[in-house]
Amino acid sequence: MILAAGGGERMRPLTDTSPKPLLKAAGKPLLHYHLAALARAGFEDIVINHGRLGRQIEDYFADGRAYGLHIAYSAEGDAPLETAGGIKRALALLGKEPFLVINGDIWTDYALAKVPKRLHGLGHLVLVDNPPHHRQGDFTLQDGLVLNAADERLTYSGIAVFRPELFAELKAASFPLAPLLRAAIDKAQISGEHYPGRWMDIGTPERLHQLDALLNARES
Repeated sequence: MILAAGGGERMRPLTDTSPKPLLKAAGKPLLHYHLAALARAGFEDIVINHGRLGRQIEDYFADGRAYGLHIAYSAEGDAPLETAGGIKRALALLGKEPFLVINGDIWTDYALAKVPKRLHGLGHLVLVDNPPHHRQGDFTLQDGLVLNAADERLTYSGIAVFRPELFAELKAASFPLAPLLRAAIDKAQISGEHYPGRWMDIGTPERLHQLDALLNARES
C-alpha cells in the first residue's frame, strides 16, 4: 500500500492544483519511483489511497499495467483519515496476509525486495538515520526489536510491513499511526532494521528541489 492521501500543506503552492504524489523530480512524478521500485522487487498488487485531488492520481496511473502492476485505489475524499485510518479503510483490498506500506512522499534506494515476508509480531519498521529536520528521531532499535526508548533514536522511514491484525480493533474512522505503533512496541510486537543508505522525506519544496538535483545528477 502506498500512502498518498496527505493534503500536502507544506508543499503549497505546488499542491494547490496537484496532489503531492504527482509532483515531479527529474521529470517524473514521485509516485513513479515507488511503482518502478515495487515492480523491480516483484510486487504485483498495489493499493494507493488518495484524498483531495486524488482523482488525478487515478487518471495518471490508471490500473498500473504500464508498470506491470495491478493498482486498486482507496478514495478518501476531502476528509483526512490519517495514516492508520486510511490503512484500516483499505484492509478489504489488502487481504489477510502481512502487507508492505510505504509513504508516498519519501524517496529511497532501499531495496524493497528485502522486506520480511513473514512476521513474528504485528509489524516491522525500516528505520533510517535522523535527518536535519528531525534530529530527535522516533524509535530505538535493539537486537532487531523496536523500542519506545529515549536514547539513540532513529527515524521511521515510512516503510513498514504490517499484519492486518494491528488495525483490527481500531474504531475511529480517522486515526494516526504512531499511537498504534507505540502500543504494539510496548508489547514487543514490532521488529525493525536500520537502513543507512539514501533516504529523503520530500515534505517541502526545498527538499523536492534537492531530490530533483540528486536524480538529475545520477542520470547525467
